[in-house]
Amino acid sequence: MPSKTTLKDLANLAGVSVSTVSKALNDSPEIGLKTRVRIKEIAESCNYIPNNIARSLKSKSTKTIGVVIPAILLEFFSKVLYGIEIEATKRGYKLIICLSNEKQKKESESIDTFINGSVDGIILSLAEETQRLKSYAHLDKVSKYNVPMVMFDRVTKDVFCDTVTIDDFECSYEATSFLADHGSKHIAFVNPISNISVGQLRCEGYLKALKDRNLKPLIIDVDHYNQIEKDLTRTLKEQKIDGVVCADEYSAILTINVARLNGFDVPNDIAVIGFTNGLMSEHSIPSLTVVSQHAENIGKKAVELLIDRLEGKLVSDPVHEVIHTHIIERNSTKKLN
Repeated sequence: MPSKTTLKDLANLAGVSVSTVSKALNDSPEIGLKTRVRIKEIAESCNYIPNNIARSLKSKSTKTIGVVIPAILLEFFSKVLYGIEIEATKRGYKLIICLSNEKQKKESESIDTFINGSVDGIILSLAEETQRLKSYAHLDKVSKYNVPMVMFDRVTKDVFCDTVTIDDFECSYEATSFLADHGSKHIAFVNPISNISVGQLRCEGYLKALKDRNLKPLIIDVDHYNQIEKDLTRTLKEQKIDGVVCADEYSAILTINVARLNGFDVPNDIAVIGFTNGLMSEHSIPSLTVVSQHAENIGKKAVELLIDRLEGKLVSDPVHEVIHTHIIERNSTKKLN
């Protein structure tokens, strides 16, 4: 394997000092335009790649953000990641992205990778296993090494850092109230994410909305999406249901399918509302009414918070940003007369 071209190699080829090459590649006005162009052409012809590690040691900044997300296949996290990338690029930062795949061990390994100086700060959404076990010791290392961190969506008060969330309790309260206001009186809650903070808060919001209307709750907790068909089918045969609040987008799509498979019309027999405004929601049959979480805005705000923290613009106490949501009404719910 051929060795990498160094600044010294470029300096020898250009007949200038290493300092001149470095300044030229960084567009320093100290170097004349003609010389800068010539050195850049030589660097390009030699396939020169800057040594970012050496550069970061000198500047004490990598201009890189580490991101840890639980899953990439869920559209919510894809949209958040898109927002992160847009804002990071705008602010001159690169990304290193790791997937925890909902495992605490993989999340911890990602943190270990980042705190060695490869990034300036971290953006993280907690893995399901981390929240279920309430195991946050690996995150204590982040503050120990003075690496700024922003948590989004799945967060915990047990870790001292900035956060970006929606008000999951209030959003679920509003979603449940929306169904009740549109005529549903027997509203179930399908929850495949009861082990994580957002699922718990959404369940609490659902319960409060029913309590305020003297309606009886019916909670269908499942450990995995593949249980929804069996458990919901059994419940539909045993209980009267005319509305369903689902804790996320995928469970809402499955709920629509199960209801229709069992001979129910959506929304005339059973109205359904979910979370996250993704492509599945828009193109399901019928199209899904959702609480839009503005995932892209969550990603952008996380980057803004992190960079503001890096630049010393925030107070010492953690900042908690709440992204406003709204309901997008589609065909899975009844229209008001």
